[in-house]
Formats: sequence, C-alpha cells, structure tokens
Amino acid sequence: MPGKSFWVLVLSIVLIMVCVASAKTGDEKNEIGGTIGRVFISDQGIQAPIPNPTIHSGKGLTFEGEYARRIYGTELFGISFEGVVAYNKGVKLNAGEYPYSVVPEGYKELFVTPAVRVNLFPQTAVSPWVSLGGGVTHFMQNSQLLFGGANPGKNTTSGTLEAGLGLDVKVWKQLSMRGGVRDFWSGMPDYPLAPTGKTRQHNYFVFGGLFWRF
Repeated sequence: MPGKSFWVLVLSIVLIMVCVASAKTGDEKNEIGGTIGRVFISDQGIQAPIPNPTIHSGKGLTFEGEYARRIYGTELFGISFEGVVAYNKGVKLNAGEYPYSVVPEGYKELFVTPAVRVNLFPQTAVSPWVSLGGGVTHFMQNSQLLFGGANPGKNTTSGTLEAGLGLDVKVWKQLSMRGGVRDFWSGMPDYPLAPTGKTRQHNYFVFGGLFWRF
C-alpha cells in the first residue's frame, strides 16, 4: 500500500474514534492512557543455502497510546471500544554472515488496531480484561543491509489481527495502572533476499502503563 494511502487510512480510523467518543450514549465512560514495553518476534527460517539461515529479531522498545469509550457496563462486566496505536522504534535483525548479506539492519513497526475490550468487574479496584480487534501494521525498513549493500526490500503495510489480555488496577481516583500482552498478528516485512516461505508473523507486545478515566 502506498504511503499516502496508509496515512489516509490512519486518519479515517482516528476520525471514527472521535465520532464514537462524541456520541451521546448515556452513562458511557472515556479513558485515555499510554504504555511502554517490548515486542517479541519469533525466529524465521530462511529457505536458502546460506550460513546462519535464520532471521533473529531483537526485542524493540515500543510505545502505545490508547483511547477507549465504554459502550455497555454492569457490575459484572463492561464492554468498551478502544483505539490502539503502538510504535516499535526499532527491530534489529541478524541473519546470514559476511558476504551473505540478506536482511536489512532492522525495521520499525506502526500498529493501528481498533478493538473491542471486555473488562470483568469494571467497578472494582482490580479488573482483568480481554481485547480483540483488527487494523493495519506498517513496516519501515532500514535502507542498508546488515553486512553492507543497499536494501532491495520495500516498506509495506498489511492487515493485522489484535488479541490481548491483561489487568487494570486502580491507583488513585480515576488513575489506574494497566499491564498485559497483545499479539499483533501481521504480515511479514519484505525480505526479497531471505525467503521464509511464510506470509505472517506474531508480534507479542508485553507492556505496562497508566490510564485516566473521565
């Protein structure tokens, strides 16, 4: 997907979130917050006769922003529409060896995934939750290969499924802590010199942070 089309899609998702937030739907509650953590990506085997034929991915430091609007709630459970935007600032790669330069030095990831979240016992001090949604992931590759040379791979965008679970703990008034893990099941980065035979990968985001309910 061209870069301009990707940002049009992101803007459309943000506008949908704003419209939902401004709707009058009784006693719904809003929340906004941020988390920080790391993304874990499984190794991928390369289908080529080269030394070290496995793509090892580093655990990139990742920042996430969340906005949610509760659309239904009881003492037992609450259902919220949430918008999740997470940015992985750098996945370092390792595969092959000199002079077999087959992967970029690394890449960045941007996840944009609207979702539905269900909290158990939302009015208590401790509330477990699960989340399920879908959106897009944008991969931004380094221009150089790991062991030298220009990277022929391209920046790409793929459809992404999101599934998460975690725990909310009230800290003070409307302020709460949130910890959990999300799996962004996305497409693969473009590796023209390192075919893996796979089209998708799991990006496990383990995080913690704070949010404010209003």
